[in-house]
Amino acid sequence: MTDTQRDAASAGAGSIYWRRNLAVSLIGSFTTIVAMTLLLPFLPLYVEELGVTDHAAIVQWSGIAYGATFLAAALVAPLWGRLGDIYGRKLMLVRASLGMTVAISLMGMAGNVWQLAALRLFVGLAGGYSSGSMVLVATQTPKDRSAWALGVLSSGIMAGNLVGPLVGGVLPGVIGIRGTFLAAGAMIFLAFLATTLLIKEEKSPARKQAAKASGGWKSVADKRPVIAMLATGMLLMFANMSIEPIITVYVAQIVPAADQVTMISGLVMSAAALGSILSASRLGKLADRIGHWPVIAGALAVAGLLLIPQALVTSSWQLIILRFLMGVALGGLLPCITAVIRHNVPDSAAGSILGLSISSQYVGQVAGPVLGGFVGGHIGMRSVFLGTSLLLLAGAAYAWIVRPRDAKASNMRVPADQLDA
Repeated sequence: MTDTQRDAASAGAGSIYWRRNLAVSLIGSFTTIVAMTLLLPFLPLYVEELGVTDHAAIVQWSGIAYGATFLAAALVAPLWGRLGDIYGRKLMLVRASLGMTVAISLMGMAGNVWQLAALRLFVGLAGGYSSGSMVLVATQTPKDRSAWALGVLSSGIMAGNLVGPLVGGVLPGVIGIRGTFLAAGAMIFLAFLATTLLIKEEKSPARKQAAKASGGWKSVADKRPVIAMLATGMLLMFANMSIEPIITVYVAQIVPAADQVTMISGLVMSAAALGSILSASRLGKLADRIGHWPVIAGALAVAGLLLIPQALVTSSWQLIILRFLMGVALGGLLPCITAVIRHNVPDSAAGSILGLSISSQYVGQVAGPVLGGFVGGHIGMRSVFLGTSLLLLAGAAYAWIVRPRDAKASNMRVPADQLDA
C-alpha cells in the first residue's frame, strides 16, 4: 500500500483519538464563542466609556467594532484552512486560541474606540477556533460518524452563542466591563491549554506533501457538490440573519404591551437557537444513516414552509413556536454541509475548501441583515419572511437536483485522487 492509499484509508477510518479531539474541540469552541459574544449586551456602553458621546456615533462605532471580526474572519478563513492542511489542524487551533486570548484581554485595556475596533479586527484575523474545530473534527472522525460528531460540535457552538450574551448581561455588573474582558481572555487561555495538551493529531506526511502540491480547489475532481454546499451554507446564514434586524419591530406589531416587546423579542431569537441546539446531533445521526443530501433538501424545504405562517402570525406565542420549529429544521444543516464537503474533497485540501465554506457563510451572515433590514423597511416586515421562504425552497430544489443519485454511497466515498498509486 502506498503512502497516499494509507492516507486515504486513515481518512476514512478516522483518528484513534477522534473522541478525545471531539470533546476538547466541543469545550474549546463553547468557551471561545461565549467569550466572543458576551460583549454584545454592553458593547455600546463600552464605546461610550471610551469617549464617544454622540448617540449616532455610539451606534455606528458599535456596528463597526462588531462587524470587523466577521469581515476579517471571512477574508482569512481559506488561508488558515490551507495552512492547516499543510502544517496540521491542531496548530491552527493553538494559534487561534492564543491569538484570541491576547486580543480579548487587551480589549479590557483599550484607551479609545479605535483601539477597540482594531482589536476586534485582530480577533477575526487571528481567531477562528470554532471553524478550525469543525475542520479538525471533520478530518479526524470516521466518515460514517462525521455528521453526528459535527452535529455535536455545532450544538456546542450554538450553545455558546446562546449563553454568551446572557453572561455578558450579568458579569459587567459584578466585575466591571474591563474585568469582563479579562475574564473572557482567561477563559480562552484555558481552552488554549486544553488544546495544546490534550488534542492529538496523527502526522500525515503524504497529506502534507499533497497539500503543498495540490493548490486546494484544483484538486477537487467533482466540484458540483462542493459548489452546492458553498451556496447552501451562505443561504442558511442569510435565512437566519435576514430576520434578526426586524424581529423587535415585528414583535412590537403583534404584542400590545410595549414593556414586553424586548423580553418577547429575546425569546423569539432564543427559540430558534434552542431548536438548533436540540436537533443538530440528531439530524447529523440521521444523515449518517440515510444520507446527507435528503436531510439537507428536506431541512431547507421544511424551514422554507415554516416561514410562510411566520408572516401571518397574530400573537407572540405563535411566532415563538414557529421559530423554535424552524431552528429544529435548520439545526442539522451545518454538520451536513461540512460532512458533504469533507466526503467530496481529498484530505489534503479539506481545510482549504472548508475555509471557503466558512467564508461563504460569513457572506450570508453579513448580507442577511443588510437585505432583511432594507426589505423590511421599504416593502414590509412580512415580505422578509415570504422572500426568505422562496429562497429556502429554491435552495431545497437545487440541492435535490444536484444530489448524487446514489446519495448514501456518496457519503462514504473517498476521493479518487487519494487512491492513485
